[in-house]
Amino acid sequence: MSVKEPIPLEDLHIGRSAEITRVVDDAAVKAFAEVSGDYNPLHLDEEYARRTPFRGRIAHGALIASFISGVLGNELPGPGAIFVSMDIRFQRPVRIGDTVLAKATVLEVDLKSRMVTMDCVCTVEGEIAMTAKATVMVRTRRKKSAE
Repeated sequence: MSVKEPIPLEDLHIGRSAEITRVVDDAAVKAFAEVSGDYNPLHLDEEYARRTPFRGRIAHGALIASFISGVLGNELPGPGAIFVSMDIRFQRPVRIGDTVLAKATVLEVDLKSRMVTMDCVCTVEGEIAMTAKATVMVRTRRKKSAE
């Protein structure tokens, strides 16, 4: 796996964005259950889930939110960024087999604190599944030493 170059704080501007696409398949949901320890049958047992208001299995909300972590850590601002906080609102369930588009857009850049506020959204077929505001600490451009 190749690692992208991080985007330094000085190169971030309001409106800059990046996105990734992920398919939520059965394997991803089961792996997330194993890693998180969340074995809620709503996520893993179709028969159980059919008897809920969702009428079928849905993905863990935290799995969907983790796609934003993928955008921030790999794309924008990229490697070295430190995830400080995220305020999440889930608006619709994500089902097994759905393709999720996770997008993060720069809202604010604070050069003094090195904090960047990101507007984040996950959609499925154009419908909003999750929105969030995330704060990330970003590295500054490395200064070349005088020789």
